Amino acid sequence: MDTLQSIIIAIVEGITEFLPVSSTGHMIITSSLMGIEKDNFVKLFEIAIQLGAILSVVVLYWKKFFDFSKWQFYIKLLISVIPALILGKLLSEKIDGLLESPTTVAISLLVGGIILLFVDKLFTQHTITEEKDITYTNGFIIGIWQCLAMIPGVSRSAASIIGGMQQKLTRSAAAEFSFFLAVPTMAAATGYKLLKTFTTHPEILKDKHNLMLLGLGNVVAFLVALLAVKFFIGYLQKHGFKIFGWYRIAVGIIVLILLQQGIIK
Repeated sequence: MDTLQSIIIAIVEGITEFLPVSSTGHMIITSSLMGIEKDNFVKLFEIAIQLGAILSVVVLYWKKFFDFSKWQFYIKLLISVIPALILGKLLSEKIDGLLESPTTVAISLLVGGIILLFVDKLFTQHTITEEKDITYTNGFIIGIWQCLAMIPGVSRSAASIIGGMQQKLTRSAAAEFSFFLAVPTMAAATGYKLLKTFTTHPEILKDKHNLMLLGLGNVVAFLVALLAVKFFIGYLQKHGFKIFGWYRIAVGIIVLILLQQGIIK
């Protein structure tokens, strides 16, 4: 992976991290189109730069994250992230294997797209409009939904937002809680991946070029994500999920065609 490729992938990550279209899936497709070999560094890069995008939420919602008087907020996030911590540890090897599969991404995009076409009609009873009204049970169940995103192409954002709406959160409240939940989830995923890489392939993190690409990728993803978050919340409140459903279906079909033609391997 060269510098330009890392910037392109980071831009894709920043744009797609908070949209219900799967940032991981888009990074896999992008790297495949650019002919980047799926080595251990690339797998690390595609996970680690998600933390850069996620940190944009901390900046945008800094009053929320640094209001230590409302300790219940932190407990909710801790409880909500538990399912991902457990399943992420148990299924680590299988997840790594799926990260190499554009076919898995294409199928997940298609199925998820069909679901998004009907989400707004499936969940119409919204009684929770603010984070303070989300219970610990609500949070834990949303955390279980989030685990579906361990399958590349599902979308962590989509899974947790749909989980929130199933728990009677409004679209905007579900989206915001999904953003909040992303912070501990991706911090844990990045930390675990870095530790695992340092233990099994320490040479990767000793390479100055690799460290430069990781730093650059996180900065680019962070800056692009700052814009994407604001766009998504505004759009979701007015228009819902349908356009993202059609987009996922179109991309899924295109990727399957490219796979069949051998353009993506």
